[in-house]
Amino acid sequence: MPTPDKAAAVAELTDKFRSSNAVVLTEYRGLTVAQLKQLRRSLGENSEYAVVKNTLTKIAANAAGISSLDDQFTGPTAAAFVTGDPVVSAKGLRDFAKDNPNLIIKGGVLDGKALTADEFKKLADLESREVLLAKLAGAMKGKQTQAAQVFQALPSKFVRTAEALRAKQAEQGGAE
Repeated sequence: MPTPDKAAAVAELTDKFRSSNAVVLTEYRGLTVAQLKQLRRSLGENSEYAVVKNTLTKIAANAAGISSLDDQFTGPTAAAFVTGDPVVSAKGLRDFAKDNPNLIIKGGVLDGKALTADEFKKLADLESREVLLAKLAGAMKGKQTQAAQVFQALPSKFVRTAEALRAKQAEQGGAE
């Protein structure tokens, strides 16, 4: 029979799983409290990093419809619940793990799809959402500029052709 505290913890974790864009599971064995504090700061403001109990978190994940993480709930586990741009948090985890080899990324979920640790590292190599949107806008603006130049060239070419034809007709009319 679950205690009220455990039931409340499962309910809270279930809400976090449902409201997060991504959840990254890590092993934090060997990290100090100061290092964990530094890790929380490096994840960004749209992420929450919490040390979790494996059994309760597994129950909460299953209640949220995520069963792909079941085999990752072994050993000391902490979860990063990401509500903002997952790329920013993935970069923060990757960079922190480079400096602190005791942090091991186990895997996680991104928009309901299970990701391995390697896939999260690839996600960290992406540029942020804002940069990608700016590049897309720049590419679209460039295409619009090219299209405007083509459309503008057609009337001016027509005018030049008509002027050349008129001049040729005037020349032929004057030659007769």
